[in-house]
Amino acid sequence: MVKVGILGAAGYTGGELIRLLINHPEAEIVFANSESNAGNLVAEVHEGLYGETDLKFTAEMPFDQVDVIFFCFGHGKSEAFLKEHNVPENVKIIDLAQDFRLAPETVVATQQPTPAAHDFVYGLPEINESKIAVAQHVANPGCFATCIQLGLLPAAKMGLINSDVSVNAITGSTGAGQKPGATTHFSWRNNNMSIYKAFNHQHVPEIRQSLKQTQGYLDAAIDFIPYRGDFARGIFATEVVKTDKPIEEIVAGYKEFYKDAKFTHYVDKAIDLKQVVNTNKCLVHVDKYGDKLLITSCIDNLLKGAVGQAIQNMNIMFGLDQTAGLKLKPSAF
Repeated sequence: MVKVGILGAAGYTGGELIRLLINHPEAEIVFANSESNAGNLVAEVHEGLYGETDLKFTAEMPFDQVDVIFFCFGHGKSEAFLKEHNVPENVKIIDLAQDFRLAPETVVATQQPTPAAHDFVYGLPEINESKIAVAQHVANPGCFATCIQLGLLPAAKMGLINSDVSVNAITGSTGAGQKPGATTHFSWRNNNMSIYKAFNHQHVPEIRQSLKQTQGYLDAAIDFIPYRGDFARGIFATEVVKTDKPIEEIVAGYKEFYKDAKFTHYVDKAIDLKQVVNTNKCLVHVDKYGDKLLITSCIDNLLKGAVGQAIQNMNIMFGLDQTAGLKLKPSAF
């Protein structure tokens, strides 16, 4: 059994991680850390877990008892935590924050990394499975980044991204985290829609990084406009790429790219969000309008966009079946 520790266990990602790991056939949660909830039952915070577990939050962090730690921190806190704490060198780390997603200036195997010097592998299995399998540290991709990349990567593999790409994507309110805010308040979010961080979202650099890795070059801009949706979970994205390549060849390229992927699937007809919510799946579809390739992709932002992909990475790191603990039914109706 893989012994697991969870830091930042009281938030949305912590709760989803616990929900999945208590049913994982090859993993055991040793501790779920939350100083503010220490001593309280996990189910008292994550109320969907009533009757599922007697696990309690703890302020302790017994690193010597675990094989892997999941960091469910806000962005910037992972680097700060590792500077202040001594994590044993044999303990693997899967970080759900953005601190170490971009390739460093210097590759350094250390338990006290910085964004410029680290050895974190970017944890997108569809392109980095072999690197993840031997990694000590994995930086889990961002939710928007995962959905958008999985839509665009087969096009990059075919060398199609040679002009600016127009991207629109809408996310559910859980993407903003558990702490209440003005734009997550029900009376504001319900029956409402808005854009934020247009052309300047923090996930664009990691998207560009993967596209360049796959295509070998990237001169085009990724013009990304994110939207807030009035639903709880999920991301639905559209990406427009200009190309003269015939649609039949493009579809064949997409199917070939994902033929061995465990959770990303090309679908021959239009997709919708409910097909992926509560799963670790990404569905992808393409249409052609003149010289414009319209790509649609969708994921559950908390699962394939966060903890589902993190568990998929854990499975790869420990030589387990990638689907272990992740055979989930979508809430399609």
